[in-house]
Amino acid sequence: MARFTLPRDIYHGKGSLAELRTLRGSKAFVVVGGGSMKRFGFLDKVEQYLKEAGMEVRLFEGVEPDPSVETVMRGAAAMREFQPDWIVSIGGGSPIDAAKAMWVFYEYPETSFDELCVPFHFPTLRTKARFCAIPSTSGTATEVTAFSVITDDAKGVKYPLADFNITPDVAIVDPELAETMPKKLTAHTGMDALTHAIEAYVSTMHCEYTDPLALHAIELISANLAASYNGDMAARDKMHDAQCLAGMAFSNALLGITHSMAHKTGAAFSGGHIVHGAANAMYLPKVIRFNAGEPEAAERYAQIARFIHLKGETTAELVEALVNRVNEMNAELDIPSRIKDYEGGIIDEKEFMEKLPRVAELAVGDACTGSNPRRITPAQMAELLKSCYFDKETVKK
Repeated sequence: MARFTLPRDIYHGKGSLAELRTLRGSKAFVVVGGGSMKRFGFLDKVEQYLKEAGMEVRLFEGVEPDPSVETVMRGAAAMREFQPDWIVSIGGGSPIDAAKAMWVFYEYPETSFDELCVPFHFPTLRTKARFCAIPSTSGTATEVTAFSVITDDAKGVKYPLADFNITPDVAIVDPELAETMPKKLTAHTGMDALTHAIEAYVSTMHCEYTDPLALHAIELISANLAASYNGDMAARDKMHDAQCLAGMAFSNALLGITHSMAHKTGAAFSGGHIVHGAANAMYLPKVIRFNAGEPEAAERYAQIARFIHLKGETTAELVEALVNRVNEMNAELDIPSRIKDYEGGIIDEKEFMEKLPRVAELAVGDACTGSNPRRITPAQMAELLKSCYFDKETVKK
């Protein structure tokens, strides 16, 4: 038996933000990140539409990139004071992920963060509030997923929280919001979406319901991401739909070790965070080659290559064509091929090597590793991460 879960309603297309006027409730708590949604006027529209729906509105602003446990707890305390029956989050993945976690602590203040780190063991939500998510970036798809990524700054570890309870009730996928993204964010979120779709397609949890979503998302992203990056707004609109389709797929099929590695390297080093989408982009080609050592996974990658019309006769040729296509996309988007070159070399080689055994161990234990199509040991993971740092093949297929 398998489960396929999506939001109750997904509104999409230009102008769909106005559907906030149809929500029914008395109080809405709005969670938002930095100033971009305010600068571009979208936050004002959210407030206006919610007030037109007859709701009292309170804002929680300033959720940081890679939201922390501390921010989550502050937001939950503010929710408990306000007592909303709708939680609305607008922005990138960070404010929406943070709001999902706040939701749990609003309804269950006695719950500990450590309890939430156990996948699919959340308490039953919607005892006090429902949730509406409005993405402004085209990558995380958190508006349709059962996941939230929260950072424990004290430990330097990102934790992927997973439970169908935190799948939003309503998603509003309005491409007008995504048209405000700067180039680098467009690149990173787009490659995050591609990784979601590819990992969902080869996951051990893939099924007949997730496969079409994943494949169509891959096709749309391959065709539109570079143009979106270069300012084509029609392509940008396509990418906003594509990332949502990828989210529908991976929320139900789960992910793999590209994400495990991105989660555990993101906040591990003193030089700075490795942005999640950039990490996925750098790691994905190496992971494809590693996973292709499992014949069933290799054939799934070959199916992707055929679907997007890459050239190759054998499975091995098609896998290599897919790797080359990902590398080509990274080059088009000015994303480096290795950690060593990330942001001009902010991740120190000595520190990387010193922390490698522990980071590898944590990555193997990440929630995403269980659905990866090939099993991996801590020693193999360390070699795979090393290949991502130096861009050399150091792990046997």
